[in-house]
Amino acid sequence: MRIAGRERLEQFCRKHADARTWIEHWLADVETAVWATPQDLRNRYASASFLPDGVVIFNVKGNTYRLEVAVAYRTATVSVRWAGTHREYDQRNRSR
Repeated sequence: MRIAGRERLEQFCRKHADARTWIEHWLADVETAVWATPQDLRNRYASASFLPDGVVIFNVKGNTYRLEVAVAYRTATVSVRWAGTHREYDQRNRSR
């Protein structure tokens, strides 16, 4: 899979250094992944949450943080939309 939006992850890791190792492993895993369907992704990340329009939420570091991406299965692209604390995620989504 191709990954767009890596700069968001770098900014996130500068602010939350304890998540860097998890993010680096996730990046390495996604780069080599072949996800043709949501089930392919679910097979690898059982705790991921699937939202409409290809949006997937990953629990980072035991659910301390959240990572929101959009997955385009046909073009094999994962676009990083947002990363932050679980609390920030909840606050962010209350206004939606």
